[in-house]
Amino acid sequence: MTETAQTPPADDVVIVERSGAVALVRLNRPEARNALNTALMTGLLRVLGELDADPGVHAIVLTGTGKAFCAGLDLRELGSSGGNLGFGTPSPGAAPNTPWPPLRTPLIGAINGPAVTGGFELALNCDVLIGSEQASFADTHARVGVLPGWGLSVLLPLVVGRGNARRMSLTGDYLHAAEALRVGLLTQVVPADELVPAALALAETIARNDPAAVQTYLASYKAIEEAQIGEGYRVESDTSTGWLEATFDPAKVEARRQAIIDRGKAQTAR
Repeated sequence: MTETAQTPPADDVVIVERSGAVALVRLNRPEARNALNTALMTGLLRVLGELDADPGVHAIVLTGTGKAFCAGLDLRELGSSGGNLGFGTPSPGAAPNTPWPPLRTPLIGAINGPAVTGGFELALNCDVLIGSEQASFADTHARVGVLPGWGLSVLLPLVVGRGNARRMSLTGDYLHAAEALRVGLLTQVVPADELVPAALALAETIARNDPAAVQTYLASYKAIEEAQIGEGYRVESDTSTGWLEATFDPAKVEARRQAIIDRGKAQTAR
């Protein structure tokens, strides 16, 4: 990617690269499978807000560094201080039931590996998803002992259907790339080394259209979707908030953490 703006140091938890009207955003905690700690969520909210406010940015690509897209909330922080849970229902500065502020700019998720629980919710809140052959998705909220607050229980059945959504949420099992393409969660699957170029090519195609028309059209899609959803977001938020207030215990999360990690490794092994 030809950079037209300075790229932050590689040790930043969110890395941004610019090429013309397209921005590439990388979640950059590969040693933790890009798990969402407070620093990563704070940085991601800031970066997406800044890019969306920039009239020179017409499309954004979101991906992960390393072998995972995002492993969800950082279970180590969740099981100790629980500080990152403050980004749950909803994130500070975000709209209710979304992980980031409302975006006018099209957001393409380039899913390079596992997208799990909160990471799955990040993916579902993108406008278009493409994935590598290593992409996979899992809803492990019930295994962690928290409930979704970023729209997963609303958006997932819209994409994969009622039965598939409930099966994923109640089992915690993974949906791999080929099946995700078949059910419409992914719109394209490519080899791993072609993922970012393919996502950028898609973003550049979008960016060449009239930006005002694209933003207006996308806003119309979102408004229609919200009308179809009705009270769904409110129900999810009330359920999640009530569950956390009644039952959340960081010590239980910490006790489950290694079992969840081991099971995920076994299911995503190729």
